[in-house]
Amino acid sequence: MILPVHIIGSSVLRKTAENISKDYPALSELIENMYETMYSSDGVGLAAPQIGKSIRLFVIDAEPMSEEHPELKGFRRTFINAHIIDKKDETIRTTEGCLSIPDIHEEVQRFSSVSIKYVNENFEALTETFTGLAAVILQHEYDHLDGILFTDKVAPLRKKFLKRKLAQIAKGHFEKRYKYILGEKFR
Repeated sequence: MILPVHIIGSSVLRKTAENISKDYPALSELIENMYETMYSSDGVGLAAPQIGKSIRLFVIDAEPMSEEHPELKGFRRTFINAHIIDKKDETIRTTEGCLSIPDIHEEVQRFSSVSIKYVNENFEALTETFTGLAAVILQHEYDHLDGILFTDKVAPLRKKFLKRKLAQIAKGHFEKRYKYILGEKFR
């Protein structure tokens, strides 16, 4: 089932998400719905806060980008109770967008390598290190679990420039391409 995406201005996007246990209600169905929502919205990642659930869960499937970025081949994962445990000092700058902030694409600086502990959809404990664009995508989704949006990481001058546009998006003034929720109103 395709779920509506919460748009900037929705309070759930600013909360710190909670860990869950493997008996979280209908977890398998939720994960399946998150992938379906992500695919239908042309995203490569989706975090639970973006669909109104303040839990430490996000999904990534960057395989569609692997033709242009071969290092993303096979990068499809479900991250539950994820916690970044190490970051490389080196950074890279990339242009990012977000389903919760439609029509905005801005340059953001991220760590070039991160190590993360998490459990997968089978609640198997894993620790992995991701580099390059995979690390960037992971950090973007991970930030959602801590109530951080990519626009929070934009250079201060750009942030001032974006302020009015972000306020307009929060009011629903953007190109509608998928089901969404403004504040607490379904559209």
